[in-house]
Amino acid sequence: MHNVEYKAELRDPVLARSICHAVGATHIITLEQTDTYFRVPHGRLKKREAPGEPTEYIFYDRANRSAPKLSHFSIYTETMAQERFGASPLPVWVVVKKTREVYLLGGVRIHLDAVEGLGRFLEFEALVSPSQNVAVCHAVVADLRQRFAPVLGEAISGGYSDMIAAEAGTPETGPRA
Repeated sequence: MHNVEYKAELRDPVLARSICHAVGATHIITLEQTDTYFRVPHGRLKKREAPGEPTEYIFYDRANRSAPKLSHFSIYTETMAQERFGASPLPVWVVVKKTREVYLLGGVRIHLDAVEGLGRFLEFEALVSPSQNVAVCHAVVADLRQRFAPVLGEAISGGYSDMIAAEAGTPETGPRA
């Protein structure tokens, strides 16, 4: 599966929620998520845990850049992940803990994230589908960036895992994606 994603610092969560409502986005759920990232030869593999939700293993590969970017991802159950990545425990790279408010607007997920030790961020994920190709996803994300401009801070090129690894002084020890 593919999506076009964009992430930036979030300056004002209250105003961001108001903008979500104004553009017609629906609040779906608020989650307490723990993402454990593992060292893998290429791409990223994380185990995502949230109370009341099934544990997922998400493998993804994307460029680290601040502009909207195409991400290729697969979601696995624990059994599927063991079949794909091996039954032996993988070495842990970093752990990311966050509170995520999820809003849905058509084929776009809007995340308002409070990441432990890092701060607040806003993320758009436009799912690529037969009715929403990559070009349409980029256009939708560009439109949302304009609508949310009052609350957007600096664009983020990498993931939360990169930021936590950098804070810990180990940015180059994990995979690059």
